[in-house]
Amino acid sequence: MAPVLSKYVTRRTAAGAFALSALIWLLKRKRNKRTAKARVLWPANDVQYVINEQGKPKGPRAHVDAAFFRQLYRLLAIGIPGALSPEAGFVLLIAGSLVGRSLCDLWMIRITTLIEGAIVNMDGKGFKKLLLTFLAALPAISVVNNLLKYGIGEMKLRMRTNITRYLLEQYLKGFTYYKMTNLDTRIANPDQLLTTDIDKFCDSCTDLYSNIAKPILDIGIYVYRLTSSLGGQTPAMMLAYLVVAGTFLTHLRKPIASMTAKEQRLEGEYRHINSRLITNSEEIAFYRGNNREKLTLFTSFHKLIKHLRGLLEFKVAMGVVDNFVGKYVATVVGFYAVSIPFFQKDHPMLRGTSQHRFKHYYENGRMLVKLAEAIGRLVLAGREMTRLAGFTARVTEIRGVLQDLNEGKYQRTMVAEGKNESIGKPGSGRIVAKDNIIRFEHVPLITPNGDVLIKDLSFEVKSGINVLVCGPNGCGKSSLFRVLGELWPVWGGTVTKPPSGKLFYIPQRPYMTLGTLRDQVIYPHTQAEMLRRGNAKDEDLQKYLDLVQLGHLLEREGGWNTVADWMDVLSGGEKQRIAMARLFYHKPQFAILDECTSAVSMDVEDSMYSYCRQANITLFTVSHRRSLWKHHEYYLLMDGRGSFEFKPIDPDTEEFGS
Repeated sequence: MAPVLSKYVTRRTAAGAFALSALIWLLKRKRNKRTAKARVLWPANDVQYVINEQGKPKGPRAHVDAAFFRQLYRLLAIGIPGALSPEAGFVLLIAGSLVGRSLCDLWMIRITTLIEGAIVNMDGKGFKKLLLTFLAALPAISVVNNLLKYGIGEMKLRMRTNITRYLLEQYLKGFTYYKMTNLDTRIANPDQLLTTDIDKFCDSCTDLYSNIAKPILDIGIYVYRLTSSLGGQTPAMMLAYLVVAGTFLTHLRKPIASMTAKEQRLEGEYRHINSRLITNSEEIAFYRGNNREKLTLFTSFHKLIKHLRGLLEFKVAMGVVDNFVGKYVATVVGFYAVSIPFFQKDHPMLRGTSQHRFKHYYENGRMLVKLAEAIGRLVLAGREMTRLAGFTARVTEIRGVLQDLNEGKYQRTMVAEGKNESIGKPGSGRIVAKDNIIRFEHVPLITPNGDVLIKDLSFEVKSGINVLVCGPNGCGKSSLFRVLGELWPVWGGTVTKPPSGKLFYIPQRPYMTLGTLRDQVIYPHTQAEMLRRGNAKDEDLQKYLDLVQLGHLLEREGGWNTVADWMDVLSGGEKQRIAMARLFYHKPQFAILDECTSAVSMDVEDSMYSYCRQANITLFTVSHRRSLWKHHEYYLLMDGRGSFEFKPIDPDTEEFGS
């Protein structure tokens, strides 16, 4: 018999090895073909791109260590704001539901054992009674199970709400959203972090809570019950296996955390490239750049897919080890552990009939199987914890960057390399708030990259004196306005200017918000804010539209409350005139007009500038139209080589004075 069995096992082993070898060969061949095809579709070696990653780390460090638990604690303090908060109540609800579910499992083990015993003993009366009892308890068990699902789902939503609200408050505080994309190079895709990553963090966090709390509770209950019936040796063996297997698998899973963080970064990068295509679609279409953009998109997508495939293969390999160590070997250990009392001659459980011993074995065996399952789930929960470490690192990264930016700190590679100590450093200058004056005193104009445009800029403009700003591209006109608007830091000297609400900026391509026609004129105010001001009504807005010769819009579009995509509905000239109506509504002390009437006829432009003087709005205008010189008293000329002139315009010749 033994030789026959040996031959059978040998044949099966050889067949299995051959099948496995053939499968590996086929997979490698298929993958080589796929890779060769990918080289044709996605020429990654030919197309290169960088998205705000110069000089910054490859990605956030993500490991299950002390730093991870500190980061997780800080984020949970935002998601669960206090012990008396509704979120803490849902934590308790989930814990209570888990206790109820474990008690239901214990009761079901006992009742199913009794039902099967009644069937084996042919006890019809007892069987019917037990079956009705089991049937009557099922609705309550269903309620407990679904109450747990509700608690977990609501907890996810509340955590996501709190964390998203907190980060958005920081992101939209002051000009932080501008600084993150224009001054700081640490995060290239905040939209990915603020949407998908927060959602996945909350999902992973709440799932991990239930996946750890339930097994720990089950282990405690089953260890107590098994110890009282089988003695301490059986559960001790299972717990020892938990420690050994958990340590082993946690060590193997370490790469998952950093791979998860990289996955999210590549997803954000791919989304960012898609959004750039949408934002710049007109320019790309004029250049006929669709093929070049297609190569860039495919390259980014290929990088993402390549990483996802590597992550998938690693997860599959880990899944094999997880199943083997966390489930199957745990079951073998469980069988061995439960058999120990039955092979001890003097164990109290062996007293009585074989039927009595079978009942004990069956009930304790089921509890041991449940204990083994709980240990397996706890061991496998480490896999979710390493994944959570990746999301935690990503969300912590944007939280830290937002905190730095709100404190006036930013990191940019070129700033560090181009910093000139004789000029100063970002933020070393002063900004003084004062009405009806703009004064620059020894202020250097320096870009975030560290390029010095003007080393020492000094001039003064009081209310009522309009200034024409001119010069070649790249000379510093936009940089001047960004410093005035407090978008860029002041490297040195003193800037005296009105408070932010009394300085208004209108670009060449005005922004149209999502909302009603009224919202376009009063932006960034809401209708409620307009009414609270008390000095503007719809009739006043109508007057402003008439001033810019857009009164017909009300009839054409259907009134103030019409909602549309105004970026597409309005023409270029209409958007520029809406922006001027917006300026009239706000009535600031100073206005910066950056080529904002380039698509407007000269007669309309002349009437708008005349109204600005009547409304005591002092203008800084960037324009190349000679027709605008008569509306200005001074000019600020930047030559693009670091020099400037600030002088009056000759009123007789309407030429720059000498």
